[in-house]
Amino acid sequence: MIDVRRIRTDYDAVRAALARRGGSPDELEQVRDLDIELREVTAERDRIRAEVNAISKEVGTLRRDGRTEEAEAKQAESRRLGEREKELAEVTETISARTRDLLLHIPNLPSEDAPDGAHAEDNVEIARVGVGDDPAAWAEHQRVPHWDIGTDLGILDLERAVKMSGAMFTMFRGAGATLSRALCQLALDHNSDAFEEVRPPTVVLTDTMISTGHLPKFADDAYHLERDDLWAIPTAEVPLTSLARDEILDAAQLPMRLMAQTACFRREAGSAGRDTRGLLRVHEFDKVEILAYAMPEQAADLHAELLRRAETLIGALGLTYRVLDLCTGDLGNSSARTFDIEVYAPGVDQWLEVSSVSWFSDYQARRANIRFRRTGEKGTEMVHTLNGSALAVPRVWAAVVETHRQPDGSIRLPEVLLPYFRGATEIRAAD
Repeated sequence: MIDVRRIRTDYDAVRAALARRGGSPDELEQVRDLDIELREVTAERDRIRAEVNAISKEVGTLRRDGRTEEAEAKQAESRRLGEREKELAEVTETISARTRDLLLHIPNLPSEDAPDGAHAEDNVEIARVGVGDDPAAWAEHQRVPHWDIGTDLGILDLERAVKMSGAMFTMFRGAGATLSRALCQLALDHNSDAFEEVRPPTVVLTDTMISTGHLPKFADDAYHLERDDLWAIPTAEVPLTSLARDEILDAAQLPMRLMAQTACFRREAGSAGRDTRGLLRVHEFDKVEILAYAMPEQAADLHAELLRRAETLIGALGLTYRVLDLCTGDLGNSSARTFDIEVYAPGVDQWLEVSSVSWFSDYQARRANIRFRRTGEKGTEMVHTLNGSALAVPRVWAAVVETHRQPDGSIRLPEVLLPYFRGATEIRAAD
């Protein structure tokens, strides 16, 4: 969340930054007013507290001098002031809680480098690799959607997945399951040179979801286990961000790089009317996430590194892709700057987002209370968090089978996946 001190000292600049997202939330003005009220109430509480302490010392002196009646009068005054102090303490707690609740609903300030814009159409394409979406660049055998390819080869069983779990759940079989696993293992191996592998829980506490900004704003998109008040994670970003929650890290530990392969769960509550066929939009999927804690001055280089790692992996799979610099109106709620990688899937004739690589400044760390201390200094600072999808299976799986489909209906496996396929070099229908 935004530092309330920035709202206090530079309100107009904060409001202007939020306006770049498409509007300044009403909550911002409320936070400013509550902050003023809180400081006034706190000052009054502290004045009364000091007065109570002074009276307490005076009572002691009076009793030592045998002036009992005066001491009792002072004690009565102290009790009255103590009741007022208690009332003011309760008011400060109420105002503080209300302020925090409002701050949790206010999005992050966009980076000055993020391009201005209102909609996804205003995103800026900064790179394109491969033949693109030119119809002439793709053969007819590649213009088959992955759900048909998967059914024909027996590697994607959507019908039985729906029977088991309902709409928008999927099931890979045979070489399709191997492909799913291979993609994840490739992503882990690709980043193992610098990232610590973690296998976090896939259900988490409410505070863990709040830390990344998934709650309270996006509760409708998450799966909630009400009986235990736990949430199924929408991405490994959620538990990894909270790995150091309420901790103070040493500057020597930063940047800290983490990666995790997990199942991810999303209700896709806003998907009505959108294309949900095949693997385009699903409730459960596997993904490898890469995440970093950093000092502020390390963030820009780390952001570029995460993007480079995700981009290199997609390129190694032989996929056509483009990189978008998201405009301020299309940024995620917690993000200050985001680059999206989209692959072109010729069978569905669509650009599919497969990775978002984001820098969150100190927005998430402030919610999670993750700080660091510089060597030789007494004070602490908030870390900066960054993350990206090293590889999310469903849409990459779809693009791979469509892109590498051969005229005879088989799928030629990209060379980087061969070590995970037990000697196979292609996927064919089972005899």
